[in-house]
Amino acid sequence: MAAQFGRRLRKGATTTAVAAAVVAALSASGASGTSLVTQSGDQQSSGTTPPPDDSAATGNSPYYTDLPPLNTPDRPGTSTNLPVTGSAESGIPASILAAYKKAEQALAADDAACRLPWQLLAAIGKVESGQARGGRVDANGTTFSPILGPVLDGRGFAMIKDTDNGAYDGDSTHDRAVGPMQFIPSTWATWGQDGNGDGRKDPNNIYDAALAAGHYLCAGSRDLSLAADLDRAVLSYNHSDAYLRTVRSWFDYYNRGTHEIPDGTGALPPGLGGGADRDPDPSPSPSGTHKPKPNPDPSKPGDGGSTGPTKPTKPPTTPPTQTLARVENAGTGPLTATAGDEFAERIKVRAKNGLGGPLAKVSVTFTIAGDTDAAFDGGKKTVTLRTGTDGTVTAPVLEAGEKTGKFTVRATATGRSLPPVTYAATVTARQADAIARTDDKALTAAPGAEFTDTVEVEATYKDAVAAGVAVTATMITDADEPAENDKGPYFKDADGKTVRTLTELRTGADGTLKLPTIYADDTEGTYKLRLTTEGGATLVIELKVETPEASPAPEASRTPGTPAG
Repeated sequence: MAAQFGRRLRKGATTTAVAAAVVAALSASGASGTSLVTQSGDQQSSGTTPPPDDSAATGNSPYYTDLPPLNTPDRPGTSTNLPVTGSAESGIPASILAAYKKAEQALAADDAACRLPWQLLAAIGKVESGQARGGRVDANGTTFSPILGPVLDGRGFAMIKDTDNGAYDGDSTHDRAVGPMQFIPSTWATWGQDGNGDGRKDPNNIYDAALAAGHYLCAGSRDLSLAADLDRAVLSYNHSDAYLRTVRSWFDYYNRGTHEIPDGTGALPPGLGGGADRDPDPSPSPSGTHKPKPNPDPSKPGDGGSTGPTKPTKPPTTPPTQTLARVENAGTGPLTATAGDEFAERIKVRAKNGLGGPLAKVSVTFTIAGDTDAAFDGGKKTVTLRTGTDGTVTAPVLEAGEKTGKFTVRATATGRSLPPVTYAATVTARQADAIARTDDKALTAAPGAEFTDTVEVEATYKDAVAAGVAVTATMITDADEPAENDKGPYFKDADGKTVRTLTELRTGADGTLKLPTIYADDTEGTYKLRLTTEGGATLVIELKVETPEASPAPEASRTPGTPAG
């Protein structure tokens, strides 16, 4: 997304004057005055534009003022019935068009009063990235390579220091606009959306970016069916009269008709050429303005005017030694830890260039995924770091939570559509290899009474205190293969019902466990209580239910002086 920038016409694009002239030709009225009338009948500002009703997004991504050709296709009954062989400019790549329409549907449900038209998203997507560089996206809608605006270092564009540690734009010094809808990282942090339901908010994904742009344009109480609100929305995206006129012209053009074309076959604005990055003209004229090019014939896209056809600008070639080819596992071993402990192994990734050598300063994002409470040091689920001179980067210490089971850690080249490196991790339960009573008191009770002494045990693992270990207590039969007993001593559950097996018992921080009160039924005898721990430690305790012996009657006392007998 872009902000106010003044005179910033891209080399290879037409001048603002040409943009205004074509808009006037496209409008229903060519009369001069303070407003233009669009094909939809809205009045559009041609002079001073109304300020946006909220603070403009700051991004200063360059945009293209090339306007749609004047020989636009006739609008049939509905735009969806246009032939697939229509004008190249009216064709929108399938995934890109689907993303715009899906965003329109989502906003119709979430903010019906906004009345967001998908054609407005298409217009902005056209001038910001040429519809994601002509629809160069994968099956999930993510661009094959990042679409980055210029470095916002104050040289020709705004000065915006880094706000995301390079997580989205790969630059930890300054920000750059990112993705097909050109969000800067700080704006994406607020407005980012998951438009394709993959659990991620990726500015390089057209479904995510289109939905985020829709929410941004609908901010506040805007009704985009009103010309003034639509203008304010566009200006909040990029506070520039020239930008507003350009977006408005494409909006009108798409409203008159468009059709779906295959991904990767869309028409690109001159100067875009399908490259990954869009940088400002490195050699502006001494006066600070760009040299104008001959006025093209708007009816012939790519026509260079009186000087003859011009060849598409070839994007600069990045040397293979500086091109990121892949990220790979740099020797990480098995990731296993006991609940509550740190993983001894550290996750390490290596970035390689086009020649297979190490590549430094590559931004890598480590993400913990799955049903787990494991986290990196500091409780973080996502961490972004850069590779060193040897092309490697090591993630922070991974800490296991209390939840056992498997989960995944993914390492991805930030903002790139490269395959991630996936690591499987396992958290095992706390264990004990020994369990013993803390005293040796005999445990007895009368029939129908309680055992007066409490059973207390201590668990250890490799002679150390075993805290938080799961313990199961079961009243068992006295047999070669013991089973749960159906008579004799028992516990009570929370409802006061008789139970003879307790699970979910756990040792405390000191490794000890006190069992609940044990009750005796009316059957006398000697019984067994078995305790087992996670890790295989076992202890069998003897319980006796017996009637206490009657105490001997005391001798009768004699009155002094009375003879015995």
